[in-house]
Amino acid sequence: MTRLFAVIERDLKKFKRNPVVLAMSILMPIIYLVILGNSFQGKLQALPVVFVDQDAGPSAKRFMENLRAVEAGPKTFSLLGSKDPKEAVEGVKKGIYKAAIIIPSDFSKRTFAKGRPEIGLFLDNTDGISSENIRNIVKSAVKATNTEYVAIRENPGEAIIRDIDLYSKVDYYQSLVPGVVIMAIFLGTLTTGAFNLVMDRFLGMDESYLLTPLSKSHIVGGLIISGLSITTLIAVFIFTVSMLITGIPLSRGLHQCASIFIIITLTTLCLLSLMFVILGRVGHPRIVGVLSGFLNVILFFPSGAVYPIASFPGWLKAFAKVNPEAYAVDALKAVLFKNAGLSVIAGDILFLFCFTALMMTLSILTFKRTL
Repeated sequence: MTRLFAVIERDLKKFKRNPVVLAMSILMPIIYLVILGNSFQGKLQALPVVFVDQDAGPSAKRFMENLRAVEAGPKTFSLLGSKDPKEAVEGVKKGIYKAAIIIPSDFSKRTFAKGRPEIGLFLDNTDGISSENIRNIVKSAVKATNTEYVAIRENPGEAIIRDIDLYSKVDYYQSLVPGVVIMAIFLGTLTTGAFNLVMDRFLGMDESYLLTPLSKSHIVGGLIISGLSITTLIAVFIFTVSMLITGIPLSRGLHQCASIFIIITLTTLCLLSLMFVILGRVGHPRIVGVLSGFLNVILFFPSGAVYPIASFPGWLKAFAKVNPEAYAVDALKAVLFKNAGLSVIAGDILFLFCFTALMMTLSILTFKRTL
């Protein structure tokens, strides 16, 4: 029993020497619960939908009242008005809105004349969860517009929707590809770069750096570049395999491949420099293991790779605005599913570049080149 207690005492002393490990062991389950509970809320909320009412007649007003009831009740979407149909559709293409509803000028007239009135619904179908929910709600609202009584047979004058998918169909497996690539980059940056420094420090090998004229920028830059080469190769390989499995076509050839490579490279640099800021002063690989799951949750799940950011609560939306993985996922989705060029994703690229520059500077400033 004495030997058993000695082992227990030794293990407890390890936790005492590493208070970060103990703190993270307590905090991580709570943070997991908060993050996962708000990332997968079970129902969509506050999806931005723009509408253009060119009719303003009684049937159009009744249709809008049905939509307003959904906005006020389940709060599935947030309705925004516009006067220009072209501007509304362009807003969907740019990712400002999830859908655009166009009510033509003859909607009420055709409704009363039993002439099968139509409503235009332009959907960003690259987000399958959001688009299907919006489609079903709008169809129900249109059907309820003319429901004065329970009909025995179909009403020949009932309004119908001409819904239009702005992009080619994206199935569930294809929609996961951007998230899989970003996950591969995260895992690669976690096991290269700063992690190698932690292992060297743990084994006492980093002391050899003190005997050389290498500056902090040399050490940090060299480790980040070596991690970049390895992680980029891994990410490109996983991206290629994912494309083959899911069957996503590269419709723009080399231009599309170049855009994807730029996104992967910038994202890798971004996360590598972030890991150096977080792990640059860590002295034990056990802490890296503890932090890995924590960082994966707070960066990946609020990135929009699995669930639309528009349905997050306000505080989680605010975090997504500074989450580099959210910008990487958005850029990859635009290039893969919307055939977007660099000009369309310029905002995402700019954020990743600025974030990388900031984290790189912080990693050099905070790096400890002493015992």
